[in-house]
Formats: sequence, C-alpha cells, structure tokens
Amino acid sequence: MAISLRAMSYFVTALRHGNIARAAGELNIAASAVSAAIDQIEAEFDLTLVTRQRARGIQGTANGLAIARKFERLLEDYRAILTETEDLKQALGGRLRIGYYAPIAPAFLPRILHESLADPGAVQLELEECDNISAQDGLLNGTYDIILFVSEDVRPMISYEMLVEAPAYCLMPRDHPLAGRAEISLAEIAQGPLVVLNRPVAAAYYARILKAQATPPHIAAYASSTEMVRSLVGAGHGSAILNMRPRSATSYGGDGLVALPISDPLPALSLAIAYDTSRPRRLVQHVVEACRAHFADPHQDHCIVTL
Repeated sequence: MAISLRAMSYFVTALRHGNIARAAGELNIAASAVSAAIDQIEAEFDLTLVTRQRARGIQGTANGLAIARKFERLLEDYRAILTETEDLKQALGGRLRIGYYAPIAPAFLPRILHESLADPGAVQLELEECDNISAQDGLLNGTYDIILFVSEDVRPMISYEMLVEAPAYCLMPRDHPLAGRAEISLAEIAQGPLVVLNRPVAAAYYARILKAQATPPHIAAYASSTEMVRSLVGAGHGSAILNMRPRSATSYGGDGLVALPISDPLPALSLAIAYDTSRPRRLVQHVVEACRAHFADPHQDHCIVTL
C-alpha cells in the first residue's frame, strides 16, 4: 500500500469541507488533484469512502470518516516530528557527543566548552577518548557529533579543518640540570633516559623523531596516558617528548615540571576538527566555531610550546 502524506492531507481536507472545490481552494491546487487523491485512497483500501452528490458536494461514509480521523492523527504526529526536529536542530541544548584523540584535547577542550555554553545545564556532554582511527570511524557511523584528532591518514570521506600545529617539546623535572635553559636540542634529550607516550600516532611520531639520532636513546618507560608520562617524568624516571602542554606545571604526583622548546626543526602534530557538515545542529556548529575562535585568538594559551 502506497498512500502519500500529500494524498492523506487532500483526503482529510476534502472531507472536512465536504466539498472538493473548497478543499482545492484551501490547498491552492487543482480540484482534479483532490479528486484523484480520493480515488487513489479508495482504490488502495478497496472501499467506498466518500459519497459524491452533484449539488451537495461530498460526504464521508462511516469507513471514510474513521480513516480520515486516523489520517488526521498521523498527519499531526508528522507535523509534530518536523517541529521537534527543527527545534532540536536550532537549540543550544541536548546531547553533544565528542570523540577526541586522548593526548591532545584534555588540555583545552573543557575550558572551551565551559566558556562557550551559556547554559551548561541544558547540554549533556559525552566525551570519549579514542585513537585517531576510532575517532574517524565514530564520526562516520554517527557515534560522535564532533571529533578532535591528528590530521594523519585522514579518511577521504571526512571533511576536516586545521586548528593548530603543535610542535614537539621536551618535558623534564623542575630540578633537572638543564631545566633552566631557554631551549634544548634533540641530541641533548637523547643522552638521558626517556619516557615515551605509547599511543597510536604519537608512538610512531616520536620514533621518527628519534630515529635520526646517532646513539639510540635509552627508553626508561612506556606509558599509554599523558598523565602517567608526566608523573613518571616528575618522579625522575627521565624526560619526555610531547606536543600538547597542560596548563598545570605540576604532575599528578605533585612534582614540578618544565616544558622546553626543542631547537631542532621537527615536524609538528596537526590538530584538526571534523563534524558532519551536511546537516549540523546549531549546538554542533556553535562548539565548532568556539574551537575555531579559541585557536584563532593570538592571546589565548594554545597549550603549545614554541621557541
């Protein structure tokens, strides 16, 4: 059975007026279109739903009036869905799902969300840390509204934009003999033990950086979270090479840390943002624009370390 919503609307309007011409006038269509809709619906149900009287217009049969009432409810539900969907699209509230590459977003994303959402209580945030691949998969399959990730090996179907280039820097304990320097070379870093962030993308990136060193550095520890890397460095296990710098200069363990720019010309990690640009909700657009504005402002702390 294939009865369109338009045909239902014509049928209901005709029975309400009891006159095909008046229904056509309200709908601003030809009377023949209303008559054809009635004929189609009667044929689909194989029932007589309307009696036609040349001088007195039309009148619904008992079956016709019952079906018209059901059509009315269906059309009301349809209009309500359209209204609610438009409200959801335009509202600065509801659920917002963000997938982020674990080592980068925690340094800046919570502050951006707090400052950009006028009524935080109206928004239910769902933030999920993931690797670069699962972030992109989540955007494509609808798990996430927005993703923040490193623009490396980006899927061809994902449209993204760059937010910031994050150069590598050296993290060391505050009491390290070189902590008072303005910068440090990669060769100097490689002379001491290293704590390596063992995350997809990051691990390969650091391996490429260190590969050119004449003497392979001693890896004292691998850790899968930035927080553990910082705590290991603070406790004296070695230095680390990272890209995003938290605002705090203290580790989880309470130890002081120092971030030094690296003097060697090294490739930076590129932080990108992506979302479904075809039909974005207003809330999604609002947060994306807040991220753009944050990194476009030269006075903001972008959580990066530069020479």
